[in-house]
Amino acid sequence: MSLIYSITSTITRNIEKILRESLLFTIIFNILEFIENQWVNSYFKGLYPSERFLSIVNKSKILKEEIFSPLIVLVTFTLFILLATDPVPRDLQTTIIIAFLSFFIGAIIFPRFILNNQLNQLNDETNTDNKESKTDKSKQIPLFNSYDVYSIGFCLSLIGIVFLFLSIASVGGLPILKSSLRYSLKPAFTMPVFLIIPGIGLMASHYLNQYKNNEISRSQTRFRFLVLTAIGIGTVLTLQYRTPIIAILLMMIIIGYYGKILSVWEVILGALLGVCAIIGIGYLRSLNELAISSNTNIFSTLNSRANFTMHVLNLLNYISGNFGLMHGKMIASAMPGSDLGPRMMVGKLIAWRTEVTVTPTLLGQMLVDFGKLGVAVEMCLLGFLLGTGYKIVKITENSFYIALYGLILTYSIVGVETGILDIQILAYFFISAFIYFAVILKDKGIRIY
Repeated sequence: MSLIYSITSTITRNIEKILRESLLFTIIFNILEFIENQWVNSYFKGLYPSERFLSIVNKSKILKEEIFSPLIVLVTFTLFILLATDPVPRDLQTTIIIAFLSFFIGAIIFPRFILNNQLNQLNDETNTDNKESKTDKSKQIPLFNSYDVYSIGFCLSLIGIVFLFLSIASVGGLPILKSSLRYSLKPAFTMPVFLIIPGIGLMASHYLNQYKNNEISRSQTRFRFLVLTAIGIGTVLTLQYRTPIIAILLMMIIIGYYGKILSVWEVILGALLGVCAIIGIGYLRSLNELAISSNTNIFSTLNSRANFTMHVLNLLNYISGNFGLMHGKMIASAMPGSDLGPRMMVGKLIAWRTEVTVTPTLLGQMLVDFGKLGVAVEMCLLGFLLGTGYKIVKITENSFYIALYGLILTYSIVGVETGILDIQILAYFFISAFIYFAVILKDKGIRIY
């Protein structure tokens, strides 16, 4: 791991340094610095509500500390089920109960047996009135150089922006201005665009680390988070994608929440804005594609989408049984070069139509590959991954681990409807699992090379 990290950080540091010294980026950063100074010193900033605004929400420990625990995935799934107006069949109810119980065991029970050496060390030093930060206390957990993390995030974001222009050039226009162009986009060009999501998350973690080290003020940190969010949303919105917008907004809220640069009321407001964005963008897209009329209730797009997706899940549950159909072939179809992607494979299974992509919810792939047994095992593993990440965040309060947890929790929540099926998203979970596994081994005293 150290060799891969060293090579990656060296390459990205050199690229970031060369670009930052170029005339174009010098101008861009100087403009942003000027705007930031105007923002920080602006009279109008004082009119913005303080942290004490709606202070009643800060009295709840759950709202103040536990909003984004792994269990929010189950809460989101429950809300999605309630959003669907059609009744859930009994056999599917059984599958969902298995999924929820397995996730709970993986997220809440199993993490209690790991990283306890870190907690014991933390408690011992707290009892001796040690004034060091939590990051310093947990020296056994591998920590990453903040500037290395920033340079990696910078390069990922740059790749995303470059492929944005390639995607636009490949279709000869802006999909946001002409919806039909979105269906002509080439996955080979659009998939790298979404690297901007982990990219801005890693850059945000660097700014958060600077804030914790008193290198920049809270106002500067908040402004830079706002700029990164705007850049990310502007990039994916150009291609008229909805889910990545929600992912960016949610990830930045999670990072800001655990980095203590967002108040609880701002988190709640951000979540409401995210819901409004889902409704609004879905409604406008349906109007543009003539899927609905202007007289249709704006909330009907949510209900119909939830009903359809739950109907898909029910069909997959019916044909998959206890042990599944594909035995790993569906998740393997996410690899580049496959004839059918996972969502196209769902379309083939339920309607024999390979030209459409169908979202199967978080459980769809698990059912198709390994049935109810797969749901039990994979939901437990997903819960354990999130539970481990959450525990590390609580122990270290390290900016990188906050960003990493924010990234995988975001895609777990978004995946409640869409599933975790894209190759780059699977890569995020694999990298996270590798890092967390290394942390667990090191806590057990096993050396990692």
